[in-house]
Amino acid sequence: MKDGARTFVATCTRDCPSACGLLAHVEGDRVVRLTGNPDHPVNRGTLCRKAPAFLRRFYSPERVLTPLRRRDGSFAPVTWDEALDEMADRLKACVATYGPESILYYMGFGERTALKIVNARFFAHLGGVTTLAGTLCGGTGYAAQSLDYGPRVSHDPLDILNARTIVLWGRNPVATQPGIMAHLREAKKRGARILLIDPRPSESVSLAHEHIAPRPGRDAFLALAVARRIVETGREDREFLARHCDHPDAYLALLHRYSLEQLCRACDVDERVVDELAEAYVAGRPTATLLGWGLHRFTLGHELVRAVDALGAVSGNIGIPGGGVSQGFEEWGPYDQAMWGEELHPPRRKLLMPQIGREILAAKDPPIEMAVISAANPVCMAPNSKLVAKALDAVPFVVDMNLFLDDTADHCDLFLPCAAFFEQRDIVASFGHNHVGPLVPAAPPPGQCRSQFNIFMDLARRFPFADAFVKTDEQWLRLILRPLLAQGVAWDDLWKGPVRIPDAPMVPWADGKFATPSGRFQLLTDVTGCDDCREATRYPYRLLTPGMAKHLCSERVPGDHGRPIVLAMAASEATRCGIADGGPARLVGELGELPVTVRHDPALRPDVVFCERGGWIKAGQGINTIIPDMVSAVGQGTPYYEAVVDVERLP
Repeated sequence: MKDGARTFVATCTRDCPSACGLLAHVEGDRVVRLTGNPDHPVNRGTLCRKAPAFLRRFYSPERVLTPLRRRDGSFAPVTWDEALDEMADRLKACVATYGPESILYYMGFGERTALKIVNARFFAHLGGVTTLAGTLCGGTGYAAQSLDYGPRVSHDPLDILNARTIVLWGRNPVATQPGIMAHLREAKKRGARILLIDPRPSESVSLAHEHIAPRPGRDAFLALAVARRIVETGREDREFLARHCDHPDAYLALLHRYSLEQLCRACDVDERVVDELAEAYVAGRPTATLLGWGLHRFTLGHELVRAVDALGAVSGNIGIPGGGVSQGFEEWGPYDQAMWGEELHPPRRKLLMPQIGREILAAKDPPIEMAVISAANPVCMAPNSKLVAKALDAVPFVVDMNLFLDDTADHCDLFLPCAAFFEQRDIVASFGHNHVGPLVPAAPPPGQCRSQFNIFMDLARRFPFADAFVKTDEQWLRLILRPLLAQGVAWDDLWKGPVRIPDAPMVPWADGKFATPSGRFQLLTDVTGCDDCREATRYPYRLLTPGMAKHLCSERVPGDHGRPIVLAMAASEATRCGIADGGPARLVGELGELPVTVRHDPALRPDVVFCERGGWIKAGQGINTIIPDMVSAVGQGTPYYEAVVDVERLP
């Protein structure tokens, strides 16, 4: 170890379910290495491919180090006092002239920590500004499972070791949740059989014993087919259905509404595979189903999720160790919800996140006069991106709090440079496990960068509510963490490493009592018909934009994109279209087109193409510019995978 080298316990704050325990290795005033924390019970010292790239990103020469103000079309540095004085003056003017709802606060998911609650509370003190409804990510899945169980609760990831069968249904942990890979590999070593259900051969194919590739968006019919097969062979859990479920007769009628042949045709899966899955769910019990985020990226995503939940119920895998249908946890759940500040004002206007461009443009009485964006890059990541950019350009004053001049920064008036996660003090919960972990300032922020917490504290000093709002980070964290402290978690232990949430169950619903109005599991009673009118349109391919192993959403280093987008396509389809492997093509959708480089994939379904999400528009990789801005039927989620496209060979 070099002289002066130090190691700090940290936690990853990025938009990932792993929320891995980290160690930050520091030399001088710089973090030189991030490694996995071997004392974290979930990731056990492992680390994903993205984490080492964080350092390259956070110490990039293109990171913005001073506040910037746009004047006459270009940015110029300003002092923090100048930036915050103007921001405060404009906030006050909007409230006085148009009312607080003329201000939009857009809080994204780029950094998930406890003190982000304080950001939202600042805007509550203004009188209740316009905020967001829905999500670009998991709202559909949460809402769907809440219909079945009550508020969503998943099995602890450590319970994977009790499973004899593990079904990764639309989940790709090798690339997008490496924090649980140690447990999956150990379960496999103990003899657990792992099945992957995904329209594409994701990176997790290497982990699975078998890959099943249903037609995208038809997972409900696959789940119904498997459940029907279980019932036909008399292996359903009759006691669970009778004692703990509502609507068993309607659910059984649904299973027989279509023949097995019709269900298999609808999801495009062979009956032999359905039989194998039925065996896995019954003879292979306990069967743990880990649902991914791909299932809820459809308008009717709730049907997909609920059908899989019901399969867990009919097969007897709910409420038992090693079983369950698990999707995620509520990372804000361990905190005192009163700290959001909603009691400070009556309910106010919310704009739909999945359709934020059109929502901003349609807002009247009052219109949006000012927007403040934190931990987000909506111009890149929201669908119909060009409309989002147009909407922000129509807002008289936009503040962006971030690290780089990304696509959203191109449409802001004031840019406030923020600290990296290991440059600040905070607490991190997870939407992938039951632990909270610490952040401590391992190194100082470069230049004039500040944590968002310090930015809002300084900003609040310019308002009459400063006495009620301005506190130290410890004072706020003690308030936010009151539920954990009341359960016996010691304050000092929170800063030593990961702490498990005391009341989080290893196996939810083990007592057969559910958090629904009736106290019983709610079985699915209906699904939308098998026919799909989109198949007859001019666009023959379903476009999938999954998360990949190398980058996390739009968190890139400027200039590190390469261009154009690499689009994977079934080798047979690409050959039929006359497109060579590695050849140029044009991806055409309802909203426009993009140049792509086609990669032949012999294992991909012929009706699917996919590419990585998150590339910047300014780098020629804005895939969301051609994805329509729709909203899911339940949960106000974003159905990215409703996008259909064609691929045209370039002359």
